[in-house]
Amino acid sequence: MTNPALVGIYGGTFDPIHFGHLRVAEELLSDIAFSRFFFVPAGAPRLRDLPFASKTQRATMVELAIQDNPGFLLDTREIKREGVSRTVETLREYRSEYGGDVALCLIMGADAFLKIHQWCDWHEVFELCHVVIVNRPGSMLIKHKQDLPEEIQQVCAARWVTCSVSLTSQPYGLIYMAATTLLDISATQIRAMVAAKKSIRYLLPDAVSDYIKTHQLYTEEYEFKKIGQHRG
Repeated sequence: MTNPALVGIYGGTFDPIHFGHLRVAEELLSDIAFSRFFFVPAGAPRLRDLPFASKTQRATMVELAIQDNPGFLLDTREIKREGVSRTVETLREYRSEYGGDVALCLIMGADAFLKIHQWCDWHEVFELCHVVIVNRPGSMLIKHKQDLPEEIQQVCAARWVTCSVSLTSQPYGLIYMAATTLLDISATQIRAMVAAKKSIRYLLPDAVSDYIKTHQLYTEEYEFKKIGQHRG
């Protein structure tokens, strides 16, 4: 029996996308033999604040950031979907599209995994895909499985693997913690620097930086306009 091909699904608000996101993705491509690797900008996240840039702007920034890397693909399904973004809905769609011959791998930060039991239908995630965890600078880290909430420990105890090759043994249900370079860059930091009129050069691709400047994203004027739109 042929081992299933691996498809990476890297979700996030990407508000904006930066070299921290891109370096993690690049190293995952080297560590895990993905046949396809998708960046999936979130629409309206359920467990975090509304993104500052619009759905279309965030997707455009991702497209600009990955345009020179043939290993990266943009998937806009979540920003096209009405209502709150639910990861499990996206995974159901991927599974329906690819069938059982592909191993889906959901990429997530350790901080997100620590809250996975708060997701809608979170048990179903492990029936649809593998989970690949990356630790993030400045966030809660997973150093020991015993540090996880008890509910997560119970569901995930038998799912952990220590080698990425194990992900090809079945199409879903495993958890792998990847060792990636942790660049101390955050979207929050970049937005604050833009608002303070500080340089964001070398924190994200020039094409993304130029887009932010052209569209005056994350400036005081932009935030004022956005607050007005929300109130309207």
